[in-house]
Amino acid sequence: MATRERPIAILDSTLREGEQTPGVCFPPHAKLAIGDALERLGVDVIEAGHPRVSPSIEAAVRGLGARSYKAQVAAHARSVQEDVDLALDCGVDFLGIFYCVSRDRLGGVFKRSLGDAIDQIASTIRYARERNPELTIRYTPEDTVRSHWDNVVEAAAAAVEAGADVISIADTTGHMVPGVRSLYDFVSRLRDDLDARGARPRLAVHCHDDRGLALANALDAYRAGIDVIDATVLGLGERAGLVDLASLLAVLAVDLEEQAAAGWDLTVLPELYRLVSTYSGVTIPAGHPVVGENAFTHCAGVHTHAATKNAVHYQSLDPALFGREMLVSLDHMSGLSSVRYALDKLGEEADVELATRVLEQVKRVGEVGRTVGKAELRDIVRWCRRATDAEATPVAVGGPAGSR
Repeated sequence: MATRERPIAILDSTLREGEQTPGVCFPPHAKLAIGDALERLGVDVIEAGHPRVSPSIEAAVRGLGARSYKAQVAAHARSVQEDVDLALDCGVDFLGIFYCVSRDRLGGVFKRSLGDAIDQIASTIRYARERNPELTIRYTPEDTVRSHWDNVVEAAAAAVEAGADVISIADTTGHMVPGVRSLYDFVSRLRDDLDARGARPRLAVHCHDDRGLALANALDAYRAGIDVIDATVLGLGERAGLVDLASLLAVLAVDLEEQAAAGWDLTVLPELYRLVSTYSGVTIPAGHPVVGENAFTHCAGVHTHAATKNAVHYQSLDPALFGREMLVSLDHMSGLSSVRYALDKLGEEADVELATRVLEQVKRVGEVGRTVGKAELRDIVRWCRRATDAEATPVAVGGPAGSR
């Protein structure tokens, strides 16, 4: 793994790339609430949107740009001065400028030479730098990984010379595959080639999930010493979306020991995901890592028996780190240990006979495709206790009223 000069930085693009999910549009008040949650989480950059797209997005970017966040607030811009002016007028301190330099796009869409494209990129960056010398500027050659190598290097080097601080490697179509088309190799080679030209920007990766490999590719880039990783809540974004933020932070914090340096408050993640889900209309899958309803829930009897003794047997992440707790599902897969664990959590005392009766009822409920929650479990316990008491009470036979 490459030596890291500084802690990894996280750029959250939920409010920009996330709105490129079909049907997702965050109103300004939602962007403010989500931005505040991202600030509490501790991401480094909150990408607020592309102000030129609509007045509503412009208003939201202005609102976030006026917040006194520790995180930088970023705006997106084409490589044209009017986009830069509008973005900077919104008060952002991070500007992302993009322009594709692939041969197909240059010749087939833009109808211009590489030299002309580089002149436009460089002049736009210089203009932004002149307007705000303290601004962080990122240049992204769209579809970086499928573009001609020399074009990428030429454009990136010129962007750095003009004043860009960050060069973003965009896997715009989710093309990369670890071990086949490796981002580790791409990042390493680009750094070396830029260094040979005297250009030493921070490098970022923007990984799409078309092959389901966005997280794997981002971690491949991490091994190469990448400086910034883009992510979104729920992996929202164009087509199959981007790297999922919670999944990424879990690996970085627990497995790659970035938590101490970064200081993320991972307990904010459940609240953040609920906010984004509510305002986007995108449901959090029950099995979603870290934040899904079932992420720390154990079901099968063998699992729960071991997990209730020591959660490490069937958990490699501590739910408390993310503001969660271990749960046991009560359904047709449950065993006696599951029921006893749940009863203890409710403060209900039960001998073996009562616990066995409760388990029988729980399994019946589970067989119709439901799980038993706390309230229903109390009702089941009450029912089973009454049934047990009724069986234990002698039934009178005969008597005066029934005599003949």
